[in-house]
Amino acid sequence: MNRGLYAAASAMLVQETNLDVITNNLANVSTAGFRRRVSANADFSAMMDRVEKVSGDGETKIMTVPPFTMNWKGNQVLGGMALASVYSQSFMDTSPGVVQTTENPFDAVIDGPGFFSVMDGAGNTFYTRQGNFMVGPEGNLVTPDGMTLLGEGGPIPVGEATLAHIMNDGRVLADGEAVGVIALFTFENPTFLQQVGGSMLAANGDSGAPIAVEEVRLVPGALEFSNVSVVEEMVRMIEAQRAYEGASKALMAHDEATGRLIATFGRV
Repeated sequence: MNRGLYAAASAMLVQETNLDVITNNLANVSTAGFRRRVSANADFSAMMDRVEKVSGDGETKIMTVPPFTMNWKGNQVLGGMALASVYSQSFMDTSPGVVQTTENPFDAVIDGPGFFSVMDGAGNTFYTRQGNFMVGPEGNLVTPDGMTLLGEGGPIPVGEATLAHIMNDGRVLADGEAVGVIALFTFENPTFLQQVGGSMLAANGDSGAPIAVEEVRLVPGALEFSNVSVVEEMVRMIEAQRAYEGASKALMAHDEATGRLIATFGRV
């Protein structure tokens, strides 16, 4: 009986988190370079079976163990049956977004896979498809949020040049002189990149380390917007809301059944 309560409550939590992911996608529908997130679920026992083991070479790996037990003595084995589904994590949809021409000399779209590398004031490095840049207070190219665009040798200084623009091979020209080359990076598993706000992404163990792109290809004077489809996200939202409502009704039904069971046996 309690297992039904756990399953229904878990389903409600999963759909609640799914709605948060969908809402975040809709909130960033007009954010340049944003890639929509898709939530993924796993059964509870599968998540509990995952443990970290450190191998002989010092590398941390995810290992699986036999199905976990219900009690501390380890006698009541669940086997392959899961208590419920739980939210695992969200993944990034790597499909390209809508490209619009801006004619801005510091706007650029990445032609193919890859991400710009930017650095905040604390020295943290992030990755993004957002390609609208400007000249910052120190004369370097920065994002609208003030993060410094990184080139092959660090920040790209434009200074007080009267004529500056980005070339399709990543070079940045200021008064006819190349002052830097924009660096692009790819990842072994880019779908695992962690969203840290808007279109900014952070690398982690699942995504792998950044890999420098050897041949930079850009489309200057254009900007890539999000790959979020409002219609698709609204459909997903309705489905999640209906699933949440169904789980809540199941929870109430199990609760009422438990109450009747207690009341019946309580009179015996």
